Amino acid sequence: MRETSRTRRSHTAAAALTAAFLLMTGALAGCDSSSDPSGHGSPAKRRPSPTPSPAWDRSPDSIAAVGDSITRGFDACVVLSDCPEVSWATGTDAKVRSLALRLIGEPAVAERSWNYARSGADVADLPGQMAQAAAKKPELVTVMVGANDACADSAEKMTTVENFRRSFEGALKELRRTAPKAQVYVSSVPDLKRLWSTGRGNPLGRQIWKLGICASMLGDADDVSTRAQARRARVQERVVEYNKVLKDVCGKDLRCRYDGGAVFDFRFSGEQLSRWDWFHPSRDGQERLAEIAYRNVTSAKPPA
Repeated sequence: MRETSRTRRSHTAAAALTAAFLLMTGALAGCDSSSDPSGHGSPAKRRPSPTPSPAWDRSPDSIAAVGDSITRGFDACVVLSDCPEVSWATGTDAKVRSLALRLIGEPAVAERSWNYARSGADVADLPGQMAQAAAKKPELVTVMVGANDACADSAEKMTTVENFRRSFEGALKELRRTAPKAQVYVSSVPDLKRLWSTGRGNPLGRQIWKLGICASMLGDADDVSTRAQARRARVQERVVEYNKVLKDVCGKDLRCRYDGGAVFDFRFSGEQLSRWDWFHPSRDGQERLAEIAYRNVTSAKPPA
C-alpha cells in the first residue's frame, strides 16, 4: 500500500520525539552527581568530612594529678617523706607556684585540685589512678610517670616498652570512660643519666644512692668501666623509648598534649635536686617543673 504524505510526516515526527527523549535521558544521566565521571555509571564515593579537633582550653578550672613520687614532692621538704604541698602540679606552696596555683588561684586550689600520684608508682598503677581522677570530672589531668619503670633493681628488670605502652593506653581509656572531655597534659620522663652525672659529684648523694635509689642507673655511681657505661646507656635508651610512647599515644588523643620532651631536656642543677637524695626535685626543682607545665598548657600551640 502506498504511504501517504500525512503518514510519512507522522512517522518522521514520532522518530524525532523518540530521538529527543533518548538525548534527554542521556543528558540527565550525565548530570547525575552520583555517577562515576569515568562514564561507568557506578556511584562516586564521598569522603567523610574530617572531625575538627576540639579547641585546647588554655585556662582549665580544675586539675587532677597522677603519677609517681615527683608529683608527690617526695624528699623535697622532709627526708624520705612526701611533701604534696610543693608538688609542681597541685601544690599550695607560694614559692613553687604549682600549675594549679597559676591556673585557678590559691582560694580554689583546695576545692578544685586533686593529687592521686603515689610514691613508688610505675605505669602499671596509672589506670587505677586515672579512674580516681576521672571520677572528679576534672578539666585537666597531669601525668608524670616512667622514672620508676626505668629505675629497677637492674637494667634487666625495667618495664618493657610494650608493657609501658599497654598500661599508658589503658590509663587514657580509663579516663575517657568517665571523663571524655578532660584534657591531659603529659610530662616526659626526666633524663636519668643527666641526674647521675649531676649528683655523682656529691659525697652525700653517692652514699644515699647505695641504699638502692634507682639502682639500674645510679648503682656503683663511681664505676665508669665499659660495662657500667653500657648499663647506663641501656637505661637511658629505655627512657627515650618511654618518651616516644608517651608522645605517640598522647598524639592519638585529640584532648592530650605532650610536653615535647621539655622535662627530659631540662638540666637540673644541684640546687634543683633534693639535698637528701640528690635525685628527686627540691622545692626549686618543683618550681621549674611548674614553670614548664604552665608554659605548655597555656601555649596557643602544642610543643613541637
